[in-house]
Amino acid sequence: MIRRMKIVQCSDPLSHPKVIAFLQGLRAGEMTGTGQSAVGDVRGIVAGVIQRVRDGGDAALCELEQTLDGVFLTPDALRVPEKRILRSHEEVDPAFLQLIRGARRNIRQYQEAILWRDPSVVERDGRSLSLRYGPLDRVAVYVPGGRAFYPSTVLMTVIPAQVAGVSEIVMASPPTSQGEIHPEVLALAAELGLKEIYRLGGAVAIAALAWGTSSIRPVDKIVGPGNAFVAEAKRQVFGRVGIDMIAGPSEVLIVADETANPDWVAADLLAQAEHDPGSAILITTDRELAHRVGRHLNRRMRILDRMDALALAVEKYCMAIVVPDLEVAYRVANAFAPEHLQIWVRDEEQALASIRHAGAIFLGPHTPVPVGDYYAGPSHVLPTGSTARFSGPLSCNDFLKATSVVRYGEANLREDGPRIMALAQKEGLTAHAESIKVRLDGLNE
Repeated sequence: MIRRMKIVQCSDPLSHPKVIAFLQGLRAGEMTGTGQSAVGDVRGIVAGVIQRVRDGGDAALCELEQTLDGVFLTPDALRVPEKRILRSHEEVDPAFLQLIRGARRNIRQYQEAILWRDPSVVERDGRSLSLRYGPLDRVAVYVPGGRAFYPSTVLMTVIPAQVAGVSEIVMASPPTSQGEIHPEVLALAAELGLKEIYRLGGAVAIAALAWGTSSIRPVDKIVGPGNAFVAEAKRQVFGRVGIDMIAGPSEVLIVADETANPDWVAADLLAQAEHDPGSAILITTDRELAHRVGRHLNRRMRILDRMDALALAVEKYCMAIVVPDLEVAYRVANAFAPEHLQIWVRDEEQALASIRHAGAIFLGPHTPVPVGDYYAGPSHVLPTGSTARFSGPLSCNDFLKATSVVRYGEANLREDGPRIMALAQKEGLTAHAESIKVRLDGLNE
């Protein structure tokens, strides 16, 4: 049975009961992937997995993989042999390699253009002050497995790290029941020059990469998407290692006026709903557009794979909100701070100027979200759940760390020393003050 998208017309969506209830539903329960799940308490399960890995090392990894994923591994089989990686590259369809090379070129070109370079040194009367950027030493990329193969995830995480200059990039991906990783994942890894790949999935992989075992050296940062258990594991190991973000289910918000094509809008909403779950919201000034989009949704669902799952996703996680003007639409968009924001209005530049919070913005009728998901260049690893209010997309700069560099000369210390001592004494840190005083005394002898 085809289910229908909810349509709400109101002047202030942020205070409308139906809109509030809908948005709260996206932030709780099934959509968040936190708290309780079909298998119990996610936080508690993940904490137990991490502790077992810390205590048991490689043996615990093998036991957990057999218990959780039904895969029998021995410690010496955790790492994929380099020969197996290279063989996958030799055996893969050349058309696949040709396809990903185009995306690789675009991603690298974009990342190289935005890479932070060392800023100019500030010189102030002999004082030299600067900031130095350097790459992390060792990072891990987590590549989900299970129902689908995601080559785009490999490209969007590995290439930014390479552009940053990371010397060691490790990959982990869940094995199949036969203990293998998807051969195209291995082929793509070989194409990108990766040699260290582990047959590990979920919280088990995150724990091993963060804490290390006798056969797996720990990393400095873990990036890449995953299910609720991966997200929670990243949350729990943060501080031990860096992470990119704690991402939830994918989302799109489309702002459209009467110029939008309702059939294309429907296709874009379904592309997000296909993530199952994935939320898809249309905000429009045109009531007729909203209803036409709803009709096209129902027609399109009938011709797509997994029609029943899509229909349920549309009913639960899709909504059209009709507002009186675009100013209200932009205010709602900023409040929601979506992962993906598509803008389809007559005045695109005014719209762009009005948006403050979004993981990625897609302008115009010919820029649907899949353009960014696969090929344009910016990483598709984006903040979700309104976290675009304070964070942005994964990039090469997330694999850099900054170090301040300060150099004073004798005359500079003579001039600033008394003020530094006064500030230290004001805080009661007399040893700080003494480290300045001993130098000034020596210079005055």
